[in-house]
Amino acid sequence: MKQFPIFVSVHDRSIVLSGGGETALAKLRLLLKTSANVTVYDAQPEPAVLDLADQGKITLIHRTFKPGDAKGATLFYAANDDEIDLLHAQWARNDGALANVVDNPQASDFFTPAIVDRDPVTIAIGTEGAAPVLARKIKADLEERLAPTLGRLTRIAQGFRAAADALPKGAARRAFWSEYFDTRGPKAIEDGEDAARIALDDLLSEHLDHKTRKGHVAFVSAGPGDPELLTLKARKELDRADVVIYDRLVGQGILELARREAIMIDVGKIGFGASTPQSDINALILEHAASGAYVVRLKGGDATIFGRLDEEIDTLSGTDIGWHIVPGITSAQAAVAALGQSFTKRGRNTSFRMMTGHDVQGFADQDWRGLARAGQVAAIYMGKKAARFIQGRLLMHGASPTTPISIIENASRSNQRILSSTLDDLPALFKRNDVDGPALIFLGLAPRHVEALDLTPYTTQEMA
Repeated sequence: MKQFPIFVSVHDRSIVLSGGGETALAKLRLLLKTSANVTVYDAQPEPAVLDLADQGKITLIHRTFKPGDAKGATLFYAANDDEIDLLHAQWARNDGALANVVDNPQASDFFTPAIVDRDPVTIAIGTEGAAPVLARKIKADLEERLAPTLGRLTRIAQGFRAAADALPKGAARRAFWSEYFDTRGPKAIEDGEDAARIALDDLLSEHLDHKTRKGHVAFVSAGPGDPELLTLKARKELDRADVVIYDRLVGQGILELARREAIMIDVGKIGFGASTPQSDINALILEHAASGAYVVRLKGGDATIFGRLDEEIDTLSGTDIGWHIVPGITSAQAAVAALGQSFTKRGRNTSFRMMTGHDVQGFADQDWRGLARAGQVAAIYMGKKAARFIQGRLLMHGASPTTPISIIENASRSNQRILSSTLDDLPALFKRNDVDGPALIFLGLAPRHVEALDLTPYTTQEMA
């Protein structure tokens, strides 16, 4: 990030413009939304600039800009559309102002972003001068999403902050304001600002009657790793969380979507390696929820598949702590999509299995005889260490050594790899490719023809 976004206070401060043509006028339309004192220097300004001066909205000096004219100014704009702008910008810097040369990012100390205005809510969009058209597109998208009443709701809330301080800091206060902005406020303001104020007062009374906030646990599915595969509901839960307790397989891109003030707790587990005991994870969930926090237990893939979800829910039994589950895309779904295949196919199989290669007891036993039949499809989780065991059991029960096998490492992520061979090669396939990321084994599926697959930006190896 080459530019650090900030909001500069300009109330009753000076902003100076050199130039009184169309370019300057475009900036003036934006600057006059502020409470700054705006001064324009130009010997022959446009009629529209003269009109602004006649209305008392700007101070117009009928001459060109000179050294010293920007003394005491917070911001300076050079808007003459000629080479003199570079000189004027340097004079303004010498006077102590930040200078912007319109449409010349390299010569500017700051940029004027695209702005979504819901005063006092202001959203600034910048692209470091690289793509103004993109900034305008994002602005248009946000304009459609944000209700026109948002500014009025915010002004009402602004005058109510002192009263809301009667609520305990942290989760209780956030819950109050979330309910106001999400539901009660938007509904009430349809009947006017007075109705919104009454609704806010009633809401505060309700929350003050329940100062001891009950905690809640959301068991949220983080998906296979690609942040774009996170569900909208999961995204909202992360934005609401006071505490996020997350697994090792949850990617950094997803963790960054959590509310900035949330407490982030890593309880990563590594198969056959160092891990956080499940009893400790259960205790953490209970401890934070019992304190009144909104806890997001963030699990890789889908929370209901091989995630010890039931053990964590059982921990909450007998308490008054509420909970719910947010489903998501499991790693097997992302992996089979990467292969360009489907789990089921007419004439091949009418069912498929999701199974684990090992459990808390060690290598997991399965219906190997059924899996060994031709045409069977299975997604095998946590099978890397159990590869030789899986191979042996399948061959022992009659599986063909040439049964297709695919390994998908880091499914859906930028470093995804697809390795393909046959059952008789399974353990060696892991070893010679040094697979060290989370990997799924597909029994009975090979990647669709390479040329037909768009694997960008993923890498593909050993697709035999």
